[in-house]
Amino acid sequence: MKAYDPIAMDDAKEVFRKSVSYAKNAYECVKGSDAVVIVTEWNEFRNLELMKIKALLKTPYFFDLRNIYEPAKMKKIGFKYFCVGRN
Repeated sequence: MKAYDPIAMDDAKEVFRKSVSYAKNAYECVKGSDAVVIVTEWNEFRNLELMKIKALLKTPYFFDLRNIYEPAKMKKIGFKYFCVGRN
């Protein structure tokens, strides 16, 4: 499992230690991954280059647990998009 957080990376390393590999940025984190899971609302995650993210993924699964992105837009781009509390 790979993880990236622009703010809480040091805290995550203390909790998860070596059970997680840590990326330098969001794009490095998703490269070759099966899915993206957004669990924080940092502005950096609100402004991702979505086509680049899709190209870096092995499969276009996008789990948006903070409802940052619009479902219709994500599906139009070609993501298999999942969010919380929306239809």
